Amino acid sequence: MHSAVFLIEFGAIILGLGLLGRLAGRFHFSPIPLYLLAGLAFGTGGLLPLGASEEFVAIGAEIGVILLLLMLGLEYTASDLVSNLKTQYPAGLVDFALNAVPGAVAALLMGWGPVAAVVLAGVTWISSSGVIAKVMGDLGRVGNRETPVILSILVLEDLAMAVYLPIITALLAGVSLAAGSLTLAIALGVAGAVLFVAVRYGRLISRFVSSDDPEKLLLVVLGLTLLVAGVAQQLQVSAAVGAFLVGIALSGEVAEGTHTLLSPLRDLFAAVFFVFFGLHTDPASIPPVLLPALALAVVTAGTKIATGYWAAKRAGIGVKGRWRAGGTLVARGEFSIVIAGLAVTAGIEPALGPLATAYVLILVVVGPLTARYTEPVAAWVSARRAHPAPLVPAVPPAAKSPEEVQDQDPAGRT
Repeated sequence: MHSAVFLIEFGAIILGLGLLGRLAGRFHFSPIPLYLLAGLAFGTGGLLPLGASEEFVAIGAEIGVILLLLMLGLEYTASDLVSNLKTQYPAGLVDFALNAVPGAVAALLMGWGPVAAVVLAGVTWISSSGVIAKVMGDLGRVGNRETPVILSILVLEDLAMAVYLPIITALLAGVSLAAGSLTLAIALGVAGAVLFVAVRYGRLISRFVSSDDPEKLLLVVLGLTLLVAGVAQQLQVSAAVGAFLVGIALSGEVAEGTHTLLSPLRDLFAAVFFVFFGLHTDPASIPPVLLPALALAVVTAGTKIATGYWAAKRAGIGVKGRWRAGGTLVARGEFSIVIAGLAVTAGIEPALGPLATAYVLILVVVGPLTARYTEPVAAWVSARRAHPAPLVPAVPPAAKSPEEVQDQDPAGRT
């Protein structure tokens, strides 16, 4: 009976996610907010709480995070990462200063303490690579001049995650300063070693993993990713970082083939992850934090636009491209939820999960709109400033009396 209930519940979840995805695709926006809302509807305090399938959904959510980071790592080669670090690090520093600081300040103002401040800083800092990539594709901007600037900032954020996640893991675990420093040193050492091996021996690794049989390639890559993620988590580094580094190590045809094979699995388990996060958020806890989430969304939308504008200007991009770059970076999504999920699991601040949910719901909807309309709105404002409307409306000439008209000759002279 228990297995029958599990199959019914889990099947209903997957079917519902598929229908929500189709609905989002019809209106050309990200399905992430719908997945979060589905989790809220079927979680604690929701319309129809689930029970039997929750444990399996939790495992699926963890696999979803791992696959998200693996697929992200497949997008970049180790040489790309090294090149971006050398040339674009100022943009990464500006991105951190403008977007992480507001989250930290907000947490401290709400009295949540330093650990929650570090967590909320990450929530407001990291843009959604998945949403942004989809938006750029939908708008036909992949070949635009500002696109490399956008991708560079996203890459730097992803690299920063390799350092940030171990710090968060150590802080949430409440370990001592010495143990936390050791965890960070291990994370940096592992990341550096993997990057070195990927640069020097990436072709050999790809050749070892490569297979003409899609089934064997899928099994080897997925097994290797889960194994490395598990070892990384055992070392208190982060399973997500381990998966990201595996993706970086693979390149060429292997990366392309793996991306094709794992994309459906990534989409499935990532959707399960967003539902799982919503399941653990009580809908009744969102209204009290809705106003702070909205204020934080407004502030950090502005700071992301400023980040993209500055980075594009530094790269010599024109004014229109600068505004497009800034507007495109606004969306937050999967990584903000991943970071908040770690804090929710650790139980450091009950209101952090609802705030992060509301914040992501707002910006994952607003992000595609800012990507599309920031540049036209900025151009309109600039045109209004260049040609301001007259403060006093022009007064039409007074109508002439019949006598004045009679006094004029046919040429109009009086």
